[in-house]
Amino acid sequence: MHPHPEPYDQGLLDVGDGNRVHWEISGNPDGKPAVVFHGGPGAPGNSARWRRDFDPEHWKLVIWHQRGCGNSTPHAGDPATSMEHNTTQHLIDDAEKLRDHLGIDRWLIIGGSWGSTLALAYAEQHPERVSELVIAAVTTSRPQEHAWITRGLSLFFPDHFERFLDGVPEEDRDGNLALAYNRLLNSDDPDTRAKAAHDWSKWDLATVTGGDNDFTGTPYEDPLFRYTTARVVTHYWGNEAFLEPDHVLDNLHRLHGIPGVLIHGRNDLGGPLWTAWEVAKRWPDAELVVLGDAGHQAKEGGSMSEAIAAAVEKFR
Repeated sequence: MHPHPEPYDQGLLDVGDGNRVHWEISGNPDGKPAVVFHGGPGAPGNSARWRRDFDPEHWKLVIWHQRGCGNSTPHAGDPATSMEHNTTQHLIDDAEKLRDHLGIDRWLIIGGSWGSTLALAYAEQHPERVSELVIAAVTTSRPQEHAWITRGLSLFFPDHFERFLDGVPEEDRDGNLALAYNRLLNSDDPDTRAKAAHDWSKWDLATVTGGDNDFTGTPYEDPLFRYTTARVVTHYWGNEAFLEPDHVLDNLHRLHGIPGVLIHGRNDLGGPLWTAWEVAKRWPDAELVVLGDAGHQAKEGGSMSEAIAAAVEKFR
């Protein structure tokens, strides 16, 4: 892991529809360009954590916050902020506008979890702009992946799931749970919104950690974080990420000749290995790294974190 110098440049880029996305650059101004596609959707996380994977003497690292979250404006944490112009295609277009704005020809893309879906979808549309890909906790945002996270995991967490299910009206419990929660999160009643954000976040945290959903010491302690991430995630999952069901898998042939590393934890309950396996089979230029002791999160000092740093170093 490398030192994480503060950004030497940052700003807000007007991407249209009243949105401005926040970006920052750290490292070597003349270095090899790389860009982070963060997870969530709606959870930029700790930028300093990403910087530690990149040698600042070698890399020119771009980190940006997707529409509605982090330091981008307007913020989805404000219930008055419309989500109409916040889709996967909008985010792909935003990334391309940012690349052009920064004068970068090609960049290495690193993404994890939701960021892996976005990174792959962007690369499939703009393969000529991608030098390499590093993908951790691989997702493709197929309907069955969303259904597994919101309902299938009840096989492992029946206690948590029962409380999660109780959070929506009885008439919605057999349907699309992400959409049901999204309706609550967009309610005119602030107490309804707050409860929905709490209940969704309890389930979300449990599925990521393997059953621990204590907010203490996590970003979920912050009610604004809970509401923002819940609202953005349910907006995307409830609408199947605004993609055709097998969009990412069906377009992997467009990545021919682009090297990549896929990194996945065998113990990732929320994102089972089969998705990474399917991506690897259809993308021969990618190496699949399966970690027997890792789950969904890249904890600093853990095997997932080490594998990400090693993949970045491979492409220096």
